[in-house]
Amino acid sequence: MTDGNIAAGTLVLLRHGQTVWSQTGQYTGRTDIPLTAQGEQQARDAGERLRARLPEGFESDYVFCSPLARARRTAELAGFPDYRECPDIMEWNYGLAEGRSPKQIDELLGHHWDLMEDGVSKLPSSFAGDWTDRLPDGTEICVHNHGGESIEDIAERARKVVERVDPMIREGHNVLLVAHGHILRMLATQWLGVEPIVANQLRLGTAAFSLFGVYKGRRVLRNWNL
Repeated sequence: MTDGNIAAGTLVLLRHGQTVWSQTGQYTGRTDIPLTAQGEQQARDAGERLRARLPEGFESDYVFCSPLARARRTAELAGFPDYRECPDIMEWNYGLAEGRSPKQIDELLGHHWDLMEDGVSKLPSSFAGDWTDRLPDGTEICVHNHGGESIEDIAERARKVVERVDPMIREGHNVLLVAHGHILRMLATQWLGVEPIVANQLRLGTAAFSLFGVYKGRRVLRNWNL
């Protein structure tokens, strides 16, 4: 792809494969749960699709991954083991919503609550505390319900990442970010320069990827949710 006389690279956002909680719809921020067997296969398949779309691939200095295990495992299975960990693309810290599904939260509150429109600060302090969830294979997961990020907090993290990778793309490098649903949707808004709340209208499946670039000097979306 060219931008004037300059060859521009491609920014790829790859979501991790399926987890038990992505199946159930539970908010999975900093809880470090593994991929399911299906999620591992999704990661392998995503790597094949991505190499077919971008056969030139990625130099190792331009592959970045969230430190959380589900993202790291996805990067490895997709064929990109030589990644650089990037804490700024960790998932939204859901705080008081962590480990609960939207339906569970609505039932506990007695009314509808929306993560992006209402924020975790509107959840009651009674949601705070640590508890244990048991996965289908018997693994016990400690869930930590405290604090959390606002939509402005996660958008600021996303802007920092955009500012970091923008010159790489303009210099002609392909850049791969392997991370999570909400942070990747927020990265999309910040790459495009639209309001963070627009992320609420973007759907991104497990192990799906999206392509962004630069056209006539402007940051653009090329393909979404492939």
